[in-house]
Amino acid sequence: MSDNKVSLHRIIKASPEKVYRAFTEAAAIAAWLPPYGFVCIVHDMDVRPGGTFKMSFQNFSTGNSHSFGGEYTDVRPADFLKYTDKFDDPNLPGTIITSVWFQKTLVGTELKVLQEGIPSVIPVEMCYLGWQESLEKLIKLVEPEIPDA
Repeated sequence: MSDNKVSLHRIIKASPEKVYRAFTEAAAIAAWLPPYGFVCIVHDMDVRPGGTFKMSFQNFSTGNSHSFGGEYTDVRPADFLKYTDKFDDPNLPGTIITSVWFQKTLVGTELKVLQEGIPSVIPVEMCYLGWQESLEKLIKLVEPEIPDA
């Protein structure tokens, strides 16, 4: 396993329950997780300890895609989420472990993300930039309060 890791932190003006839902509902995660220039297809998502997921990111410019999947190892709604990731591409070996904390604050949610074991062939700076873009999209998804008509 690689020592490569990224750590991110944001304060989001939305409840921990709403931010957590963005990580655990297939349509929501497909909307915000892929960095700019990529689209996401969620093939399977079973959010529970021992449950698994499978997704693909497609490069919108080239049409090339890479698929990955993993297992949820710790699931505490609106509090903590931990899961593994493995790429299907043998050139991207190893297991990535992602931990996500959702802490209620006066203004919404303190979100912390730690991703460890990023394959050494992926520059950690690129991974960090990708996460920054993803979290920007996450914020744009969860912060608006849009009432039903």
